[in-house]
Amino acid sequence: MAKKNTTFSADQFGSKNEESTTVENLFYFGKENYKWMLIGIAFIALGFLLMLGSDANTIDGKLNPNEWNEGIFSIRRIRIAPLLVILGFGIEVYAILKRNK
Repeated sequence: MAKKNTTFSADQFGSKNEESTTVENLFYFGKENYKWMLIGIAFIALGFLLMLGSDANTIDGKLNPNEWNEGIFSIRRIRIAPLLVILGFGIEVYAILKRNK
């Protein structure tokens, strides 16, 4: 069995030596990138789920144009949910730009 040569020199460039060729990873994203992408998608989905609720004129599931629902201004719907969505998009940008090692 021949000894595997791991050093490279100019005289080996372009040679058909099968022992010195290596297979490179052809994918840009690795496991870590996909993990961060799933975390970002979870944050975005949770943010949109927290935004759900009745509209301004719906009280107890019934549309009444003479009533006003103050629930549309809850801290959950106007502060927490949009913050989670923006955070999720930030995590997605990080997941895309993170280098695969």
